[in-house]
Amino acid sequence: MVAFPAGRRRPAQQQGVHDAELARRAGAALVAADERIHGTADELGFAEAQLGPQSITQATEALDAARRHLGDAFRLHRLNHEAIPGAADEIRARYERILQLCDSIDRELDEQLGVLAERIALARRAPELIAGLCADAERLRARLPRARATIERLAARYAPDALADVEADVADAAQLLAFAEHSLGVAERSREGGQRDQVALALEASAESMSRAATLLDAVETFEVDALRAESLLAALVVESRRDLAAALAEPHGHAAGRGVASAIAELRAALAALPTAGVNTDPFAHLRRLREAHAALETAVAAARDHAAHPVPSMTQVRRAIEAADRRLDVARDLVAAHPGCIGVEALTRLAESERLRIDLSHALGSSAAPTVAVTDPDDRSQMLAMAQRVASRASEALELARRDLDASRSPDRLRPRRLPSASQGDAALLS
Repeated sequence: MVAFPAGRRRPAQQQGVHDAELARRAGAALVAADERIHGTADELGFAEAQLGPQSITQATEALDAARRHLGDAFRLHRLNHEAIPGAADEIRARYERILQLCDSIDRELDEQLGVLAERIALARRAPELIAGLCADAERLRARLPRARATIERLAARYAPDALADVEADVADAAQLLAFAEHSLGVAERSREGGQRDQVALALEASAESMSRAATLLDAVETFEVDALRAESLLAALVVESRRDLAAALAEPHGHAAGRGVASAIAELRAALAALPTAGVNTDPFAHLRRLREAHAALETAVAAARDHAAHPVPSMTQVRRAIEAADRRLDVARDLVAAHPGCIGVEALTRLAESERLRIDLSHALGSSAAPTVAVTDPDDRSQMLAMAQRVASRASEALELARRDLDASRSPDRLRPRRLPSASQGDAALLS
């Protein structure tokens, strides 16, 4: 009798358990989805009574789609229970599709019922919400005269350009408040007429309009404080700008950087001269903005001039001389290495190769390898050319120093003295030791 290991049947047994569990889950999902659809139909009837037929149109469409999905799921379930249901993979795929359809039914109905629940709650609270919004409208209506009085008081101190925005805010707030009150009337009439689906829309429009009106009135009331703060900052900035202007005039600047400083000084002087005298209506925000920009430009120009003075741009003569000096140093290193073949070490040869590579890069950057023909006009380019020439000379100097060290080592007395061979007695003693 042949014994088969039990472990070989384990995968098939596990797959059978999995398929049985999948079938059980699909059957339970079908029952739950069917019950959910019947329950949703009852809830939609209640929502229709509360909100009206138009408010549940989208939910009704979702319910119809759920019924179609449930029909497809039951059809797949019947196929799996026919006399010849098909291959195991086909049966498994049908059960998985049933689970997907039932899950989509739950998600869609949950979304629609959640929206309806919010609308029903809003409809039930409509009297309370209408009363609250009416109270808010009265409070906003009482703020309009104070806002107009604030504008009149500010007009005696500030220029019309400074008040253009807040003057428009008062008129816009009054218009928004009128629209909000009209929406409240629509909501009240719709509630009394049983048009509950219109109540929510009217209340939402009224609340949004009141919120915008309140924001505009807040801006009018805070304008005066903001203007006073701007005047205080402007006075402090005037003192600081005059001090920095005097310092910039007393500090010498080079010709190239001095042009930027002179332009910034002229702009700052113009901004200071544009400030009105005492007792004249002004726009503190505009003057503060212009003075800040001019002061910042002067600070930037002075900083650039100081940096230019600390790191002066090399002249064309300096660039040419640096290139010529680098070429001379490189030629000396080349000649020394060429004159003593086999005596120069790897380190010196590496430094020489680096110097030659840098010189090639410098020639490419210049467009010519001859120093007298260099014609670099941009200050940044001249600084870059000078730095490259200095690196060429530095690597060549290192190569020259290392090459001389190698030559000195090759000429040392220890290397020139012939090596003495040990005597026979010394060799015997060495072997014995």
